[in-house]
Amino acid sequence: MRVIGLSGWSGAGKTTLIVKLIPHLIARGVHVSTLKHAHHAFDIDQPGKDSYRHREAGASEVLIASAKRFALMHEIRDGEEPSLSELLARLSPVDLVLIEGFKRDAHAKIEVSRAANGKPPLFPDDPGIVAVISDDPPGAGSLPHAHLDDVAAAADLILRFAEPVEATLAVLARGGAPEGGR
Repeated sequence: MRVIGLSGWSGAGKTTLIVKLIPHLIARGVHVSTLKHAHHAFDIDQPGKDSYRHREAGASEVLIASAKRFALMHEIRDGEEPSLSELLARLSPVDLVLIEGFKRDAHAKIEVSRAANGKPPLFPDDPGIVAVISDDPPGAGSLPHAHLDDVAAAADLILRFAEPVEATLAVLARGGAPEGGR
């Protein structure tokens, strides 16, 4: 299993890019999972449903299953938010995990940026950033680059820089930059 983050400011196009990348990577024979960080409280359950009532009654975990899918909801309540390492450990093995968000973690990341956002780049302040996907042209001496609208080139960068999950977990444990650096 290999891992790569897609990080950038809100509005940069991370989710839009990931939604385009997934079918492209699958067409290349890559089995993909995603891990998304939410900065706000969210709920995949609906008030009044049995599973919601189970959680509200105090269940630590509620697993809902059908012939098509299952979802495991784990209540943190007053506990700490799980780390990226803990969340990666919960995923079933696949070829590639795309991580959206978690921009403050030390794993290998590709910065996604959009000029119209008007936000400063995360690179070079983040040593985990190994490439850039943007609608800006690459600068002189810059990191490897793909245009936001070039899904094939973006997929090439992702496959080139995705790190084995073991290496990612080691980097997260020591809080440093990925082994390959930039």
